Amino acid sequence: MGFGDNLKQELTYKGMLKKELAAITGINKRAIDTYVRTKSSMPPADTAVRIAKALGVTVEYLVTGEDLSIPKEVSIIARNILTLNKRDKILITALLKTMNNVNN
Repeated sequence: MGFGDNLKQELTYKGMLKKELAAITGINKRAIDTYVRTKSSMPPADTAVRIAKALGVTVEYLVTGEDLSIPKEVSIIARNILTLNKRDKILITALLKTMNNVNN
């Protein structure tokens, strides 16, 4: 996945509209539409930084889909959880809480 796919996924995850991101960052909504829609479109570095800060992620994550500040196993688990339906996400969350309580 590239910048556009990761941006789209992060917007969906945060429940944020492109127009909201535009308002927060001061970046034209048309430009954000282009970044989301076009596979090869990459914003200038300063724009990518503003978008990443507004979403609470790293630029590296938006570019590569990976965040080196998070262990690889956690990233893989999170990516898989994002693909689940709502009911399964609730079940996995409950399972993780139970496992954490047992181990502590």
